[in-house]
Amino acid sequence: MAASPWRVTVIALAAALTAWVWILAGALFALRWNAIERPGPPIKEVFPYGELRIGIDASYPPFAVATSDGLFGLDVDLGAALAERIGIPVRFVNMGFDGLYDSLRADQVDIVISALRVDPARLGDVHYTTSYFNAGLVLVSDNALIETMPDMSGYALAYEFGSDADIQAKRWLRRIQPFATRPYETPGIALDAARVGEADAALTDIVSARLYLRQHPDWGAHYTPITDEWYAIASRIDKWILWETVERALQMLIQDGTLETIIDRWL
Repeated sequence: MAASPWRVTVIALAAALTAWVWILAGALFALRWNAIERPGPPIKEVFPYGELRIGIDASYPPFAVATSDGLFGLDVDLGAALAERIGIPVRFVNMGFDGLYDSLRADQVDIVISALRVDPARLGDVHYTTSYFNAGLVLVSDNALIETMPDMSGYALAYEFGSDADIQAKRWLRRIQPFATRPYETPGIALDAARVGEADAALTDIVSARLYLRQHPDWGAHYTPITDEWYAIASRIDKWILWETVERALQMLIQDGTLETIIDRWL
């Protein structure tokens, strides 16, 4: 006896409902499974030498400098904090800047921390972490009306002659109403000009600006980022788990304020 159309429809609906229940259950299980934080591979597998070997060029204060007492600087403190967070000893390998990427390739170091700009041309050879510092240009002024480069029209801008700031100033002269230019020999002198009133603002790299403002705490100036220049940590592209371990530790330093504390200590 043939089943009635109504019965066939009910059976089909029940089968479809059962299928959707299983699909939903599978999706929820997958989400739950992926959300579970699992321990990574043993540290000995990620760092077979038993330490975090960091390539660094200790000739660029305040990021790194070598003295008779050892290595000091922002990058040194960052490397030490990463190693502590990972739970492994740290060893810095000081070398010339030109040899940093080669040291990764030759497995002489695990990572490089050395005020290293993210270089798109090297993305086929290295992994970069999240940026830990933006070393771009900033506009420094004690004039509340000057916040961004378009605000410079009709004012005077100080900067280091022949620098990136010089290039940016000339670009903005073609975009907005004219402003007077005050080129100087160094970023420090340009900042002096803005502080004493020879210029209304100074365009300098953020490192020079922050160090200068620390030396002149009574100058009520503010600064605004104008360009970006990202510093990041590099590791070999074929060492994905190592990169992941360092990236996770860096994110923890960012989230708990440790990175900001290190930056404020040196800048």
